[in-house]
Amino acid sequence: MTNRAISAAETTHRILSSTVHEFWDSPTPDLRLEAIALRAKVTVQTILRQFGSKDNLLIEATKFESGRIEATRNTENIDSVEAAMDQLVTHYEVMGDRLLRMLAEEYRLPALSQIVDSGRKLHRRWCRNAFATTLNVLPIAKRRIRLAQLVAICDVYTWKLLRRDSALSRVATQKALIEMLKPLIKEK
Repeated sequence: MTNRAISAAETTHRILSSTVHEFWDSPTPDLRLEAIALRAKVTVQTILRQFGSKDNLLIEATKFESGRIEATRNTENIDSVEAAMDQLVTHYEVMGDRLLRMLAEEYRLPALSQIVDSGRKLHRRWCRNAFATTLNVLPIAKRRIRLAQLVAICDVYTWKLLRRDSALSRVATQKALIEMLKPLIKEK
């Protein structure tokens, strides 16, 4: 890559990262380009020249953040319920409260629906991959029900009920999730 291409890639990364940070600070699609530009140390014109519009910026920032989250929730090394719950609870310890704030705004701010839907699909895909050994041996009708059960147990709201509402420690939360999952799971 040339220096110019490297600089352009770094600028794009700063803008997308700044957009994500602004969003998580206040989960609303009504982000101000000025605030994003200030955080990214660029001008609003640079953002518009690179992304064309605020809507395009939000779409690209959603893809950027989804890719980052998916990388932290890689199921390739998951070989047990314990490993799956360690990964999931680690993710929720960092992102759980942010996700809950965003979900609270979902119906008040319809523009969030695409972001929330993307997150739901990512979570469902993670559950399907993390528990593939169990799911793949079931008939289709039972597989569909079992996947729904796994998605519900592993949901951020379940984490909230255990971690925030019941004031369980991180370790106790993880243990409770494992205990709920064990009867449903066939280990690899």
